[in-house]
Amino acid sequence: MAANLTLSPEEARDRIAIRQVIDRYAHCADRRLAEEQMSLFTEETHFVVYMQGEGTEPSQVVRKRQDLRPVFEFLVGFTHTTHFNGQSIIDIGSDGKTATGETYCIAYHLSEKDGQRQMYVASLRYQDTLTKGDDGTWLFSERKLYLDWSETRPSNP
Repeated sequence: MAANLTLSPEEARDRIAIRQVIDRYAHCADRRLAEEQMSLFTEETHFVVYMQGEGTEPSQVVRKRQDLRPVFEFLVGFTHTTHFNGQSIIDIGSDGKTATGETYCIAYHLSEKDGQRQMYVASLRYQDTLTKGDDGTWLFSERKLYLDWSETRPSNP
């Protein structure tokens, strides 16, 4: 299937803005900016985590922006994290006010306990629904996080 390479200026702006929301989410996670990370979601949001992968029961469900804080503050328990966002597929609805997409991410979580460093690596996929506000700002109205695989190993400096 050939891609449509003709974009209107508005669609180009929207695609860049959506990718900025996706990348800002990862940046906020790695910098422990829970409040800013929460601001990327609509007030009435749907955040679902599937730690056993797609096709399993959710391990966590959050329905309000204000309830996201403990989800994001969980990362404080790690010495460092780095989230590398990969490819994203973004489909903007015909109304220009909604979008859906999927983004791949490899997340590194470094911890240290009793002088021993450990690296937890996770392959994540995010399935997103975003809504464009009247001010033109895109926010997640739904974000599903799927853990596809993970690995824990010693980490030597």
